[in-house]
Amino acid sequence: MTGEGLLLLIGDDWAEDHHDVEIQDETGRKLAAANLPEGVAGIAKLHELLARHGGEDLDPGEVVVGIETDRGSWVQALIASDYQVYAINPRQVARFKERYASSGAKSDKGDAHALADMVRIDRAQLRPVAGDSEQAQAVKVVARAHQTLIWERTRTFQRLRTTLREYFPAALNAYADLTLTSTDALELLIKAPAPAAAAKLTRTQITAVLTRHRRHNRAAKAATIQTALRERQLGLPEPVTAAYAATATAHARLIIALNEQIAAMEEQVKTMPVN
Repeated sequence: MTGEGLLLLIGDDWAEDHHDVEIQDETGRKLAAANLPEGVAGIAKLHELLARHGGEDLDPGEVVVGIETDRGSWVQALIASDYQVYAINPRQVARFKERYASSGAKSDKGDAHALADMVRIDRAQLRPVAGDSEQAQAVKVVARAHQTLIWERTRTFQRLRTTLREYFPAALNAYADLTLTSTDALELLIKAPAPAAAAKLTRTQITAVLTRHRRHNRAAKAATIQTALRERQLGLPEPVTAAYAATATAHARLIIALNEQIAAMEEQVKTMPVN
């Protein structure tokens, strides 16, 4: 470990078009499992998962990844993010699973689970992947910026969610289908950040925002959002509500800015050639 923070172990079972991943803590407790698409979108989702489970002080060097390849843009992106990456031969994975099966441990878990176990238990015997060419350094600059922006968005969203729970929980339900990190949901929240104002939003106003962001099934979504925003809830004194609304608006504006910059960095990542 690189410090006093939490060590996160990742098993990455890759295929041509997706990655099955499992995240463990250093005790072997399973924190998350996910099926991620190949490419920038999948890497972005992995960064989000790690930010969610690693806490405010997560250091990239405290993330350890086991994967059955040492090549390709995915591996380069992991290395560029300053994660510790170990390339593991599939035969080693098979032998590891056999070893634990013969010891009486469960062996019916997938390769992602076995890979996470391997980097947790046998890391000293595994080979880290190097990435020190000039091109790798260039990829590293862009990938780290992309990772940092996603981590900051996740943390800002967690603060926004906490704020809304305090004074406007109906908004969490209303915008759940859009996901509250999406720019259209945030624009609606900024337009009406307090319960009373949100209850007055018309379907036409809601639909206009959804249309601008090319949402499908806009009429149905607008109706669902309007109904949720008009649900009765316990109120707070007006000055307190206003203070919370200002805080939520600030978080929402920051997330919109982060969304723009994340999209820009993702385009930059896509242009980077693979070693």
